[in-house]
Amino acid sequence: MSANTQLENQINIEISEEVAEGTYANLAIITHSHAEFVVDFVSVMPGTPKSKVKNRIILTPFHAKRFMKAMIDNVKKFEASNGVIQDMESVEIPFNFTGPVGQA
Repeated sequence: MSANTQLENQINIEISEEVAEGTYANLAIITHSHAEFVVDFVSVMPGTPKSKVKNRIILTPFHAKRFMKAMIDNVKKFEASNGVIQDMESVEIPFNFTGPVGQA
């Protein structure tokens, strides 16, 4: 690949301060149709009866598969540097967290 082709294939990506701060989510709900995958990111807090979707990302099936592969690759790299991430499949997490309500 020539230097010219490399320059033509570059994408200039910008991020605003607000987006760069990120949004915390500890639950992802994934649904799909024949044309798209919808990933809803939710922040579920203990003692809170209702949670809201914080972000929704809609992907084509092609991009959903690319995203999955990128996540697998990144988790492998993370575990190689930091150790194995505990698998939470065996831990039952209720959707109606109960517990003491925090007080300020």
